[in-house]
Amino acid sequence: MEQLSEQEQLRRQSLAQLRSMGIDPYPAARFEITATAREIADNYDPEKGNYSHVSIAGRMMSRRIMGSASFFELQDHTGRIQVYIRRDDICPEGDPTLYNTVFKKLLDIGDFLGIEGFAFRTNTGELSVHCQKFTLLSKSLRPLPVVKEKEGQTFDAFTDPEVRYRQRYVDLTVNPSVREVFVKRAKIISTMREYFNERGYLEVETPILQPIPGGASARPFITHHNALDIDFYMRIATELYLKRLIVGGFDGVYEFGKNFRNEGMDRTHNPEFTCMELYVAYKDYIWMMEFVEQMLERVAVAVNGTTELTIDGKTVSFKAPFRRLTMTDAIREKTGYDITGRSEEELREACRNLNVETDETMGKGKLIDAIFGQYCEGDLVQPTFITDYPIEMSPLCKRHRGNPDLTERFELFVNGKELANAYSELNDPIDQAERFQEQLRLSEKGDDEAMFIDRDFVRALEYGMPTCSGLGIGIDRLTMFMTNQPSIQDVLFFPTMRPEKRAVNDPIERYVEMGIPAEWAEVMQKMGYVTTESLKKLAPGKFFNDLCGFNKKNKLGLKAPSPDEVKRWCGEE
Repeated sequence: MEQLSEQEQLRRQSLAQLRSMGIDPYPAARFEITATAREIADNYDPEKGNYSHVSIAGRMMSRRIMGSASFFELQDHTGRIQVYIRRDDICPEGDPTLYNTVFKKLLDIGDFLGIEGFAFRTNTGELSVHCQKFTLLSKSLRPLPVVKEKEGQTFDAFTDPEVRYRQRYVDLTVNPSVREVFVKRAKIISTMREYFNERGYLEVETPILQPIPGGASARPFITHHNALDIDFYMRIATELYLKRLIVGGFDGVYEFGKNFRNEGMDRTHNPEFTCMELYVAYKDYIWMMEFVEQMLERVAVAVNGTTELTIDGKTVSFKAPFRRLTMTDAIREKTGYDITGRSEEELREACRNLNVETDETMGKGKLIDAIFGQYCEGDLVQPTFITDYPIEMSPLCKRHRGNPDLTERFELFVNGKELANAYSELNDPIDQAERFQEQLRLSEKGDDEAMFIDRDFVRALEYGMPTCSGLGIGIDRLTMFMTNQPSIQDVLFFPTMRPEKRAVNDPIERYVEMGIPAEWAEVMQKMGYVTTESLKKLAPGKFFNDLCGFNKKNKLGLKAPSPDEVKRWCGEE
């Protein structure tokens, strides 16, 4: 069982005392809210006498107790506002218990409160709510890492990425800027949806559990359906199902969907991610380039008010039009090597000469991609369409109308990373079946990301699919760009994490071996220092004061150690 810290124990004692006084720390009744912190801040006018009766709710985030009156900060989903509370206002019948005991002693930072009162400005001009009644809405049993500042230094900031991502609920509470990232993420999606809907395209949903993982080159997650007794795959892309809907007669369909790829994790990849895919009949990839740049310009303005953004310290312009460059020209520009018409062995030799790492499972497409990735991608800072990919790299893409060795495909690169991928979609069922066979050959060669053969999709194409252009955009990466966040984990509420390591209590004997009396070792574990290693991270002076304070407060009667003894316990001679 998890060892409770001293503060957690005290909060549970307060919880029990509140209940013994007949106060429900988790009431079921609704609390009627009539205003938010931001609404009051934006609209309060003392001459109008507005907000003379307000009801607000949120967390208590700081507190200054000043005898019979106090100030505290209340934080709701819009921001913070100061609350002024007086004993005589909330205890009108002369019993001071509600103020002296409940407010001052049994409430804690992080508790949710409902406040009824009126807005006013203090003598120093600070906008506040004068509390006439308060209701405890939820008791917080764990202390928040509330940031403190003193003499220009910040203390107790909640900045450790590992803990922030794992405990996003705390991150959102104590780091207001984090909330803004996710508000902008929602604005990105709503702006794109608005852009598509204006053009009459239909938002749809397609299966996440699929019998065949298609639409991309990636390793899938596998799960088992017990009733059918067959394996299913979690989708790696929505493409093949959306194109089936174009076969079925829809003019334009799109989906914001979760995809899953059983691959590595880093600052730009999460196994579970959000992708928007769009397919429009009777269009091609040239039309789609203009469509994309106009859309991204609109998103940038909607989210940030400008097309000029800062990403990783670089100024990036999303003002349309974007640069267009063929993949062949991009590689030639950076390496001097022409990939046109090269065999697999010639490409492998080129990789050796260019010091590009390869392995035997890689076919022509992956060899070209490796050269491009090493020499070209990183320099594509401004939005750039890389076009006309070799056919080996694009098994679902239509052959180029002017060169059958190429395809009508583009990828959009921003700040050295791929943001969008689009095709003139392959609608020749015979060609598609042959491309799937080539992918099967790569799979047999050892490429575990090669595409599966989807015979039902080929059958759908045999019924006829019109000329069509498709687009995929990673929403997580787009949000990284639009909010200037360095890691995909910063734009996901709950990124995939390794299992949390739990500290296992050291035996008391280990403390004794360090010269710590057994009775003090037990105290330290009660205070939350459950391993001897944790003592080495402490400031001895503060730890000495904490030990003596705990001893006195809990009336343990232990003989206090000397400051020098505590230094030795902390590993300092």
